[in-house]
Amino acid sequence: MRRERRKVEKDSSFKNILYLLGTILGISIIAFIITFVTYNNNSEEIHTERIADIVSNTTRKENLEQASSQISKTVEEVKEEALELEQNTTVSVFDDDETETPVATAETQESSQENTEEQLASEENVEETSLTNADVKELEFIMPVEGTVFREFAKDSLVYSNTLKEWVTHTALDIEADKTTVVKAAEDGEVSAIKTDPRYGITVIIKHQDGFETRYANLLTAEYVKVGEKVTKGQTIGTVGNTASFEILDNFHLHFEMLKDNEYVDPNLYIK
Repeated sequence: MRRERRKVEKDSSFKNILYLLGTILGISIIAFIITFVTYNNNSEEIHTERIADIVSNTTRKENLEQASSQISKTVEEVKEEALELEQNTTVSVFDDDETETPVATAETQESSQENTEEQLASEENVEETSLTNADVKELEFIMPVEGTVFREFAKDSLVYSNTLKEWVTHTALDIEADKTTVVKAAEDGEVSAIKTDPRYGITVIIKHQDGFETRYANLLTAEYVKVGEKVTKGQTIGTVGNTASFEILDNFHLHFEMLKDNEYVDPNLYIK
C-alpha cells in the first residue's frame, strides 16, 4: 500500500516537473516570438529611416551641386546672360490678328524727330551750297589796259620810287600806256567806290565774287561808270592819266591793285 502511494507521489512529482518545464518552455517560446517580431519592426523602421536619409542626402547633394554651379559663375557670365535676356526681350503689343506691332516710346519718337530735323537741315545746307556753287563762276581776270608793266608787285620786297626817291614796297602793277588809253574792268563786278585818293589820284574800285576786289588808280577820268553800277569784264571804266601824287614823276600809267579777302595779292597770279 505504501509502495503504491510512494509510486503515485513520484509520478505526481514527475508530472509537476514536466508541467513546470513545459510552462517555462512555452513562456520562453512566446518571449522569443515577441522579441523577434519587435526586432523585425524596429529593423524595418530603421531601414526606412536610413532610406529616407539617403534620399534626403541625395536631394540635398543635388541642390548643393546646383547652388555651387550657380555660385561658380563669374560676374561676366551673369552680365552676358542679363544682356542676352534684355536683347531677346521685345516690348510689343498684338492686335486681334496677333500681328506684332513695336511700341514706340517717347524717347524713340523724340530721337526720330531729331534725326528727321537734322536730315532736313543737312539737305537744305546741301541745296544752298549747290546753289551758291552754281552762282559763283570761276573768275578769269584780264589785263585792264594795253601797255607795258614797268613796276611789278612787291609786297614783301622793295622797289625804287622816282617820285619819293627811296626804296618802298609796291602793292600793285604799274602798267605804262599813253594818256587817255582806255581802262577796262578786269572781271564782272559792281562799282563800289569812285574817289580821288591823296596818294594815287582818281580811283575806281570794283568788287567781284569770291572776295576779290580790283582798284584802278592814276586815272585821268572816271566818268564812264557810277557807284553801284554792274559792270562786265572788258567794259570801259576810265582812261589812263597822271593824277597819283606818289608816282607823279613816272610816265603815264595805270596803277592796278588786286585784293583777295581784303589782302593785297599779286595780279599776275590771277590774270589769264
